[in-house]
Amino acid sequence: MITTLPGLYLVSVGIIKPVVRLANMTGDVVCSTAMLRFINLLFNCGNLYLLYRLVCRLHPKDKTRTTARRILSALSLSTFPVLYFFNFLYYTDAGSTFFTLFTYVMTLHGCHKASALLAACAVFFRQTNIVWVAFCAGTLVANQMDDAWRAAHSKKTDDRSAKLQVPISLIGFKRVAFFTLEFFTSAGHLKSVLSVTWPYAAVAAGFLVFIWQNGGVVVGDRANHEACLNFPQIFYFFCFSFFFSLPVSLCHHRVRRFLQAMKRQPVLFLLATIVSVLLVWKFTAVHKYLLADNRHFTFYVWKRFFQRHEVLRFLLIPIYIFAAWHFQDSLKSRSLFWTLAFLACVAAATVPQKLLEFRYFIIPYLMYRLHMPLPSTPRLVLEFLLYTAVNAATLYIFVTKTFRWPDSAATQRFMW
Repeated sequence: MITTLPGLYLVSVGIIKPVVRLANMTGDVVCSTAMLRFINLLFNCGNLYLLYRLVCRLHPKDKTRTTARRILSALSLSTFPVLYFFNFLYYTDAGSTFFTLFTYVMTLHGCHKASALLAACAVFFRQTNIVWVAFCAGTLVANQMDDAWRAAHSKKTDDRSAKLQVPISLIGFKRVAFFTLEFFTSAGHLKSVLSVTWPYAAVAAGFLVFIWQNGGVVVGDRANHEACLNFPQIFYFFCFSFFFSLPVSLCHHRVRRFLQAMKRQPVLFLLATIVSVLLVWKFTAVHKYLLADNRHFTFYVWKRFFQRHEVLRFLLIPIYIFAAWHFQDSLKSRSLFWTLAFLACVAAATVPQKLLEFRYFIIPYLMYRLHMPLPSTPRLVLEFLLYTAVNAATLYIFVTKTFRWPDSAATQRFMW
């Protein structure tokens, strides 16, 4: 059942109708499966270009020396397995990703009104993209907070170029909390923030009106798409990100830093373990589709591992903690407040989802991978080879390993 707004269908009509008239097409081909799926192939071409623009914008140094790496990075990300697979089907993922990336490109170029218009299009493809509209606005706020933070620090150190290192401790948390409170209670700072974020606020206001009129975020099958607090979803996402970023991020130096961090701050890691146990114990939600729909790979992950024994969920907690640490360590080149804004949006995009479905991880993962330091060429080649191997395997399984349900004559296929 359809649960999203009609963005994909409106764009499909807007593209197919002119093509049909120009080519004088008639009959079933006009609205055929192939014609509709062709729309997503167009979005895929657009995603490749937008990924390249984002890589260039986010990694501007050494332009002549890293052109090939930027192209290879964009090409590799355009073949990211979960997104690549759904490029060949009539799903909202390709268009949703296109408009979200386009929104972010415009934000980075300072075209905030155009960005807000594209953000509205992204929400028309998938309602949860409102989170990434907030992320675009959050990056602008984070930039201003970073400037204010550096200015406050320079008064004490007389060094405007110095970076204030915030210790991961109760003292560090207090410093950030007090600064944030002071920033948002300053009339000057609020005026400055609103002057650049008002177009995104207008989109958010429109979305709130939609929720009020619609009685909720979901359209269509509301009973099976209810929000909940499923905190382990963010653990699944960290592990998902760790696996797909392995070729470009993992090295023995990072593993050694993790072990050293555990030695330096054992209390912090012990506290993280206790909190993780509580979240897994009390907040693991299992959607009935996850237990019943045997077309999706997540069905087999859950059935053959998580359901084997209750204790297995808890044995994964050390892996969750390492994957979470690895995630934030990969982004250490980003500023403090940008990282906080991004982590808040990742949580908002994953935790309320009751159903474990890898499609929900596409945009968070792409944003994570784009903001990592630009990998070396050999690592990018390894990443591309990994994605190609996974794509080849999933497409082969989808095409050749068909089956039927007992109560249906339709052919079923395995998919993400």
